[in-house]
Amino acid sequence: MAVLEIEQNDGIALVRLNRPEARNALNPELIVALAACWEKLGMDDDIRVVVLSGAAGSTFCAGFDLSSFIPLFTGARAPADDWDHAIVNDPGLPGRATLRDFDLGKPLIVAANGHAMAGGMEMLLAGDLRVVATGARLGLPEVKLGLIPAMGGTARLPRLVSPALAAEMLLTGNPIEADAALAAGLVNYVVSAGKVEAVALELAATIAANAPLAVKAARKVMRQGGDLSEAEALALESAETAILVGTEDAREGPRAFMEKRPPVFKGR
Repeated sequence: MAVLEIEQNDGIALVRLNRPEARNALNPELIVALAACWEKLGMDDDIRVVVLSGAAGSTFCAGFDLSSFIPLFTGARAPADDWDHAIVNDPGLPGRATLRDFDLGKPLIVAANGHAMAGGMEMLLAGDLRVVATGARLGLPEVKLGLIPAMGGTARLPRLVSPALAAEMLLTGNPIEADAALAAGLVNYVVSAGKVEAVALELAATIAANAPLAVKAARKVMRQGGDLSEAEALALESAETAILVGTEDAREGPRAFMEKRPPVFKGR
């Protein structure tokens, strides 16, 4: 059974973690597969939106596998197979697999159909939109294990929620419920577990129908603008607009509107 399932349809890639017997925890094999998957999808211009989900069960992703990856990471055990050796030979793989050190360059919707803990929560934070199951718990419990969230959690969480909530989650290690995450503005939708993937795919279809270059530019300004002054962010916005106005898609959109027909965007 493959530890990662990938489906592609109409410009949307659905990536599903597939280790339900281990709460979709990230073992070396899954880490290697994810890192390769993101690189491939990032380079594929036919893919306009990516949805990340997990195999059905109580947990979207429990984080890094405590029985296989963590002992390897800390040096408590020696490499035992090709996946282990890949991790040892390329220490950057976990960071790319969890999207700490790799940007897809296109929208990522995380469909957390269950609990998202530790590394699973960090992948949730790496998304652009988040759909979460009712009753799911979201947390970064690393301090309870003598560690800190090292795959982007400590850096990203304070940018997405209030300083008070970020401090409480990071310093206590206690999770919050999906409804509290919604109230805090951390997630976009909270729905029943059985509907999470469908809602995420519906959002993806809406985004995929838009002009891909415009979506990419909006995402770029949105993500980079938060680290810039207002003047710098406005300058970036103007620069991206100047590029877009010369594209075929920017001509097609208004033309289709005037002709009362759906636009046909080609990404150029």
